[in-house]
Amino acid sequence: MDKRPTVGLFVTCLVDTQRPNIGFAAVQLLEQAGCEVVVPTQQTCCGQPAWNSGDDASSRVLAQQTITAFEGFDYVVLPSGSCAGTLVKHYPEMFADDPTWLAKAGDLAGRTHELLSFLCDVLQVELSPVVFNETATYHDSCSGLRELGIKEQPRHLLANTTTLTLDEMEDTDTCCGFGGTFCVKYPDISERMVDDKLSLASQTGARVLLGGDLGCLMNLAGRASRLGLPLRVFHTAEVLAGMADGAGIAGKESK
Repeated sequence: MDKRPTVGLFVTCLVDTQRPNIGFAAVQLLEQAGCEVVVPTQQTCCGQPAWNSGDDASSRVLAQQTITAFEGFDYVVLPSGSCAGTLVKHYPEMFADDPTWLAKAGDLAGRTHELLSFLCDVLQVELSPVVFNETATYHDSCSGLRELGIKEQPRHLLANTTTLTLDEMEDTDTCCGFGGTFCVKYPDISERMVDDKLSLASQTGARVLLGGDLGCLMNLAGRASRLGLPLRVFHTAEVLAGMADGAGIAGKESK
């Protein structure tokens, strides 16, 4: 009998503090796919906010902590394109002048995958069908799409949810205006961008908005709530695990 692959689940800060249901869904999907899942308790932030703000010293400290916490796993999986992109693309940049840590960062990057991409591209699993009687539209988050090439994978997995109708909005790959610290630095621009994105989503008539990055989804959910839009927002993993119920993600708009 082949050994089950060991997966270190990087929960991410936002999932841990704002939407733990996504973490539970990730564990369920990974175990269903035959993985042994471990959630290291030493994990904290990946360092993305500090890196984006130019705080290289803090970024490195958090990166070193993460690299150490996730040593020894066959794979490291995150339910977030932006955090996965930080580990895969930016950790090696952080240690470009430090050969020892550069090697460790490269090793981690080679074992790291965003959740939906991991299920589809690496494990190539067929998930158990779930019932979700909704019409949904999909938002492609910038980091997952542009840094990791995540586009068709969630749609392929969702196709197995036979009662779900996916009605694609125009410009599905346009930024929602969250952008991590961008929405704090440029709130007026961010607000206009999220309004434009929600307008496109509403034009489809869908009552559910799906995506793969909680930061974007909180931004969209919060603004939709402020505007009184009848739109429920979920992470795709919640739907695939049969754990999407209630009002969906609650978020705070960027302004």
